Amino acid sequence: MSNRYSQSKTLFAAAQEVIPGGVNSPVRAFRGVGGSPIFVARGSGPHFWDEDGNRYIDYVLSWGPLLLGHAHPTVTAAIAEQAERGTSYGAPTRLETELAELVISLMPGLEQVRFVNSGTEATMSALRLARAYTGRSKIVKFSGCYHGHADMLLVQAGSGVATLGLPDSPGVTASTTADTLTAEFNDLDAVWALFADHGDDIAAVIVEPIAANMGFVLPENGFLQGLRDLTREHGALLVFDEVMTGFRVAPGGAQGLWGIDPDLTCLGKVIGGGLPVGAYAGKRAIMQHVAPAGPMYQAGTLSGNPLAMAAGLSTLKTAFASKHQGEPDRFTLAVQRTRELSDGMRAIGEELNIPLQVGSVGTMWGCYFLNEAGVHITSYVEAKQYADTKRFAAFFWAMAERGVYLAPSQFEAGFLSTAHGEAEIAATLAAARAALT
Repeated sequence: MSNRYSQSKTLFAAAQEVIPGGVNSPVRAFRGVGGSPIFVARGSGPHFWDEDGNRYIDYVLSWGPLLLGHAHPTVTAAIAEQAERGTSYGAPTRLETELAELVISLMPGLEQVRFVNSGTEATMSALRLARAYTGRSKIVKFSGCYHGHADMLLVQAGSGVATLGLPDSPGVTASTTADTLTAEFNDLDAVWALFADHGDDIAAVIVEPIAANMGFVLPENGFLQGLRDLTREHGALLVFDEVMTGFRVAPGGAQGLWGIDPDLTCLGKVIGGGLPVGAYAGKRAIMQHVAPAGPMYQAGTLSGNPLAMAAGLSTLKTAFASKHQGEPDRFTLAVQRTRELSDGMRAIGEELNIPLQVGSVGTMWGCYFLNEAGVHITSYVEAKQYADTKRFAAFFWAMAERGVYLAPSQFEAGFLSTAHGEAEIAATLAAARAALT
């Protein structure tokens, strides 16, 4: 790292003395790109500034939650207004009901919502509910899909593990994962085989509709619908992990975009507007098994925290406000900018004869550097085989030097906000061209 990052280096050295690895979530340590992590001082709109005063166009956006960009005035005002009333009560508030009603109105198929504090809590609770509802024990997940760090889900778990080069996690016992079955993403035949062997004992299939923790892998035609048909045939539940895709790929999430009707949905990130939050939601008949309505226990002191509820309400209302004077809404414009960035990156790769796999859906996007021309990554095994992580690491730092901040791992998706405009897209593409020339 150059002297451009001297304060970040000093801060990282201090952090490593008191925090394991110097970070509170592994991918932040920059093991996937080398060097020391960039320490952030403040953010505004599509930008943040590091502790050395360098400004960046941010395509991480707190790993997805900041749909409106950093420190959006409507969101910060909502948080401040609520903070003056109190930060937490451990008692019900109207904000929880209002956010639940708004989420249900936007996302098809949801009838009841339970708020929790993180995406990990959401997936863990949803799968406990699936087991309670079906009376079965096994779950099916896909290699490279990350559903949080609950023990039973740290099996072929995608980005964090892939970035660090760890096969799984010490401390997770064999008995904990014994009921977790795995298949390759986009391989419907493999799921059929699992149901053929274990169908009467499979409680649920959990899937990221877009595999955004192995890079950015889209579902192939028929894959998601095939999972829906297969689970219904065998009496298992289909769980969509839309912690990333929810309100990112479309107002109705991936399920609304592709017309799939899952039994349970896990949410997070955007619905908290940048504050810690998670939720699991689904059909009333299933959700009524959750305590105190039913026997499946799940609780949380800070669940439904009023600050997070206020931030989430403000974010969703602002992002999906009705059109005014014939103008597209903010989300539609952000989708257009995301497509422009994706198309521009693809064009640069073709012009410079650099093998790239670029894609976008809604306000999510991803770009693989490939170690072989003509291949197309559709699964985790292919991502590990064909992703050129060394070239990505060099590109990451070349872009950072030019004021563009990407996820510090080849195996992570990127995000845009409604604050990213034409100027930011043009600057990013100019930086990419220079970095690759």
